Amino acid sequence: MSYKHQVVQVEDIKVVGVHAPATFQTIAHVTGSLGRAFMPRRKEIENRIGTHSFSIQDYDAVFQNVTPQTSFEKWVGVEVSDFENVPEGMNSLVLPGGAYLVIDFEGSLSDFPKLWQFILQEWLPSSNYKLDKRPHFEKLPKTYNPLNPINKEEVWVPLELG
Repeated sequence: MSYKHQVVQVEDIKVVGVHAPATFQTIAHVTGSLGRAFMPRRKEIENRIGTHSFSIQDYDAVFQNVTPQTSFEKWVGVEVSDFENVPEGMNSLVLPGGAYLVIDFEGSLSDFPKLWQFILQEWLPSSNYKLDKRPHFEKLPKTYNPLNPINKEEVWVPLELG
């Protein structure tokens, strides 16, 4: 299977949102809880950029010894121009700039393992890149709805020259 993709260079991206610890076993539940807490409040953020939202996984150096219990930080948020006036109960995060593999994904949650198989077993080995230790994220359009069986989103994977 192939996916429409490109490598892009971006500057730092500022995000305001909410976060909680998660594991690969709990990610669906944690993401749902964060989304339900954040999405009704996103209009409180005055300095948003665009209409998209982010689903972020800050794995740090997790990809060394991954198990279902491996812990990482899960974020749900929106892009902002600055960190002035962060609403009560929300936090700020900077997604460090650099190279990212951006994949246009259309499918269900159950299709994600196939996407990761493509990235890890096909795309990365045939590229000059390796995974970088920056957060991974999905950029979700305004039309995204987790209850839809099929959604469109952009999957952003941090890269460094291998």
